Amino acid sequence: MKEAILYESLSENRVRCNLCNHFCIIGDGKTGICGVRINKKGKLYSLVYGKLVAENVDPIEKKPFYHFLPGSLSYSVATCGCNFSCSFCQNYEISQSPREQGILETLEVKPEDVIKSAKQSNCKSISYTYTEPTIFFEFAYDTAKIAKENGLKNNFVTNGYMSKKSLEMISPYLSAANVDLKGDENFYRKLCKAKRGPVIENIKMMKELGIWVEVTTLLIPGYNDSEEQIREIGEIIKDISIDIPWHISRFFPTYKMEDNVPTSVSLIKKAREIGFELGLKYVYTGNIIGDEGENTYCIKCKSILIKRYGYIILENNIKNGTCKFCGEKIEGIFS
Repeated sequence: MKEAILYESLSENRVRCNLCNHFCIIGDGKTGICGVRINKKGKLYSLVYGKLVAENVDPIEKKPFYHFLPGSLSYSVATCGCNFSCSFCQNYEISQSPREQGILETLEVKPEDVIKSAKQSNCKSISYTYTEPTIFFEFAYDTAKIAKENGLKNNFVTNGYMSKKSLEMISPYLSAANVDLKGDENFYRKLCKAKRGPVIENIKMMKELGIWVEVTTLLIPGYNDSEEQIREIGEIIKDISIDIPWHISRFFPTYKMEDNVPTSVSLIKKAREIGFELGLKYVYTGNIIGDEGENTYCIKCKSILIKRYGYIILENNIKNGTCKFCGEKIEGIFS
């Protein structure tokens, strides 16, 4: 076990974890909501430091990132556990395992091992993904520091529920984050067992800290797919920055929502239109391979800048962060 960071001791051998916005108060011998941080006689420990349950080379578009090193490979890592309990989680086998079956057995790796593997795989970045990176923060933090020293960029694919302290701590080493903005307050409380406010505040804070941000919303029929909710989410993003790319993705039945129906393609396309109507520059459709909504267009001359087919880049007309055709600046990190 690795002693945790960002916690404080309380009376009677209790501790308060300050890593995410749950701020769990944990009794001796107990774990927090995430199930992977345990109090041992007044000291908090991570149960998953270096214990990766997933380690893959992915296209960066899979995260999804469309304005962060497009066409590159990213070394993706995760441990088990999550600080949310989403009924629709696509990675529930690993994210929910500490609650449902205990810590998964894995081979331990060191941060240096991840860096070595990433470089050998010709990856330009490391993605902390699949589960919530906040819950394996100590390992992510140690790895991110070494990655930056070795010329690799770091990104979080996250629910955005980390505390301000943890976000400030990782920010010097974090180049980008894709944050889920899932729905309204009722959606968060009912389906995720969390609150929405901290997520919005963290998106704002990421922008202020100079972290490149993209936002993803999974539209689930009957839960967050009304035009009112779609417009509200789009307005929130717009109020932070019209430069933030918004990925609006189809839901497919899984986990505790296997009886639900998939999101219609027409609704995803309508939601994309709403995003543009609100004034967002970059709005994308997700989980619809071959759709025009996968492409990046110049907001000035309307030319196709990046043509995509799923995770494959067919054409890239962004040169030095600008449109090759008209010179318009395109927001993102492209090298």
